[in-house]
Amino acid sequence: MKRRIQLRVLFLIGGLITLLFVVLIGRLYWVQVVKADFWLGNAEQYWAASEKLVAKRGELTDRNGDVLAMDGKSYTVAVSPEQLDKLGIVDKVSIKLAQLLGMSETSMKQIATARNPDKGNALYAQREVRPKGWKIDKELGDKIEAFKKELSDVTGSVDVGIYLMNETKRYYPKNTMAAQLLGYVDKEGKANYGLESFFDTMLRGEDGYRKYQKDGNRIQLDGGSVDYKPAHDGKNVMLTIDSEIQNYVEQAIQKAYDKYSPKSITAIAVDPNTMEILGMANLPSANPNYYWTQDAAGFYNHATRSLYEPGSTFKIVTLAGAVQEGIFNPNATYMSGSIRVADRTIRDIKRGGWGPITYLEGLKRSSNVAFVHLGYEGLGEDKLRSYITNFGFGAKTGVELPGELVGSIKFHYASEIATATFGQGVSVTPIQQVAAVSAVANGGKLMKPLIVKQVEDPVTGKIEVRKPEVVRQVISPETSRKVSEYLEQVVSDQEIGTGKNAYIEGYRVAGKTGTAQKWDNTANGGKGDWSDDKFVVSFIGFAPVGNPKILVYVVIDEPNDKYVGGGAAAAPVFKEIVQQSLRRMGIKPQLTAAEEAANKKEEAGEDKKAPTIEVPDLNGLSAITAKSKLQGNGMQFVVVGNGKNVEQQIPRAGSVVPTTQRVYLITEKRDKLTVPDLKGLSLRDAMEVSTLLGMKTVTEGEGYVVSQTMAKLKGERVLKLVLKPQSNDNSESSGSGKAPDGSTAAAGGG
Repeated sequence: MKRRIQLRVLFLIGGLITLLFVVLIGRLYWVQVVKADFWLGNAEQYWAASEKLVAKRGELTDRNGDVLAMDGKSYTVAVSPEQLDKLGIVDKVSIKLAQLLGMSETSMKQIATARNPDKGNALYAQREVRPKGWKIDKELGDKIEAFKKELSDVTGSVDVGIYLMNETKRYYPKNTMAAQLLGYVDKEGKANYGLESFFDTMLRGEDGYRKYQKDGNRIQLDGGSVDYKPAHDGKNVMLTIDSEIQNYVEQAIQKAYDKYSPKSITAIAVDPNTMEILGMANLPSANPNYYWTQDAAGFYNHATRSLYEPGSTFKIVTLAGAVQEGIFNPNATYMSGSIRVADRTIRDIKRGGWGPITYLEGLKRSSNVAFVHLGYEGLGEDKLRSYITNFGFGAKTGVELPGELVGSIKFHYASEIATATFGQGVSVTPIQQVAAVSAVANGGKLMKPLIVKQVEDPVTGKIEVRKPEVVRQVISPETSRKVSEYLEQVVSDQEIGTGKNAYIEGYRVAGKTGTAQKWDNTANGGKGDWSDDKFVVSFIGFAPVGNPKILVYVVIDEPNDKYVGGGAAAAPVFKEIVQQSLRRMGIKPQLTAAEEAANKKEEAGEDKKAPTIEVPDLNGLSAITAKSKLQGNGMQFVVVGNGKNVEQQIPRAGSVVPTTQRVYLITEKRDKLTVPDLKGLSLRDAMEVSTLLGMKTVTEGEGYVVSQTMAKLKGERVLKLVLKPQSNDNSESSGSGKAPDGSTAAAGGG
């Protein structure tokens, strides 16, 4: 009986085991055969890993390659509440990081003590400090790194619970320069305003990825499948902007902005022959590096996105049409003061006028009556409208900047036609005005404004060069020449010319002032009327006449002095920009016989001492920028060394030196330098160079260095300098700028 029971138990157990095997085999069949694709897919998902390959955003540079916008290194700050608590430094870290990041201690402590509700309310292992600690600059990151080291020394722990994660963010090396042109990219990667927005797709490039299979330790499996798409970096865009001319523009309008406190001020500088934009600036401005603290108005580009009544600068269009049609006779006379058109009396700025005057005098004095005769009576509505349209008004210029407006050129009634001849009742953008007057300056060709010089694909190396584009011929070259000469007299006539404040000695300057009343919708009981105290004043001009290299337009919206006109407020801004820019371009003044005689007299020692100039501060600037600045001031220079940035300058910033003296830009450390040409330097400056080079120096004579030689004194190599008192003959200081061995010193002059 007992044996029978044992056999039954064995059969039962065997049956159960057999059943289990059958079930197991069935399950294996189900998983590995029937549902094989399903489980393989799940396994592949588990094995799969992917990495996003972020494309580098393209750079924006000026025409000389000077960087205006680039991707820069940054950090995101994170803390470990768990580690901070373990080390007992929560309060200390919260206080210090709050101070460094500019946030409240309460907010910082909340992050430093944050708990994870999904893990039993345990302290987080890591939390990012946002928004204040998100994508911070390297300078701030270095301060946090120093704080970490301090904590590490105190606690004896390598991990102090503070982490700096490598990031990139958009960086604008020149801060506020060209802010409205550039726009900015925020920390989330969104492009806002300006060229950053307009060319976002081109600059952004295309992100790539890498997908592969991994094991449980996240190590890539040998023989596993790999899917790879490389990132395609964004294209680099070289602008037509010249950073130095942009700087001249911004400095000049800042002075006017400080003086007149206008609603806004805008200036555009272009090459009228190509319509390449050399400088474009507005005030108020902003710093794109700190966009979150800036007023949006600082990024608004009035050059393309604001409409103004141009006032008398628009008379250039009427004048060009009248000259082209043979209507303008500079010597013919008319009665100034007022003229009746239909039911309206149109007056000159001077009530009563100047009596009977010539049309050329009317142009110089900016007489409205003269242009009613020329445009309304002479050209007539159809031809006037045709010239206005052909000069590009009422249509976009096509400049590659966001938000360009069209403007309004609408006139139907007699009085509207008459006032349009001198720029009242029409609305235009500054860039339209610049394109139109450039056509007058360059021989009659209306051209599309250019802001991009070339586009480079860093992946393929392909470069796309943007070429000047002629829209149409508006007037003949002969008409262009005549109109330019007439406009030159508006500036050169220092008695009656409204543009006399734009006169630059030694250069032929043409230009026209503008003063326009603004329309006030609240005036006249809400019906609207022309304002008595709100004006837009402007000046537009170009130089040199006959071979123009630069055209500048300055618009000041609502200056605080209602009596100041374009000639008083805007013309000096124009003059400062053009004078510095012409020097930068190496265009020397053409002096009159009297001026040349005075200069020769001065050189002969019969006049006052030679002119001097204050040396600007160049330390820390790139060598390219420093050279441009000196050229703009008409100063000679010598670059010593092959470095990229100015380590030291001689003479020092603020020194007052003869205009013939060279400035030495030291770009490398002492041990890498060779001795440059010191001829023309004072003994003090020559000794400063020698000391910098660690070179023992002996001198002979007094005054300024006229020669230098390498010699030996008691077996030691020394530099011997021969000096003589300065004379009026500057030939001694006009050296080539080469080092004695002809190697590392590069010279230049302006």
